Amino acid sequence: MNKVLVCRCEGVCLDEILVAIKEGATSVQGIKMRNRVGMGYCQGRTCQPVLRDILIEEIGVNSVEQVQKAQSPVRPILFGEL
Repeated sequence: MNKVLVCRCEGVCLDEILVAIKEGATSVQGIKMRNRVGMGYCQGRTCQPVLRDILIEEIGVNSVEQVQKAQSPVRPILFGEL
């Protein structure tokens, strides 16, 4: 087993990410759903670039867009402010 720590906030190791990929995860969101990588205090600022590189290498794609979909920043507001 490969106990290299990828996400230090959530304590997710490389072997857990590789298992998620073998189970069918083909995107950053797919891996996050399986083991919470990138969902800790830093919100993926530290581990998400590493995670993207692992995905690109493991599933054999050649672009970031294929493994991570862009999300608009969302901030909650009070209903009265609408």
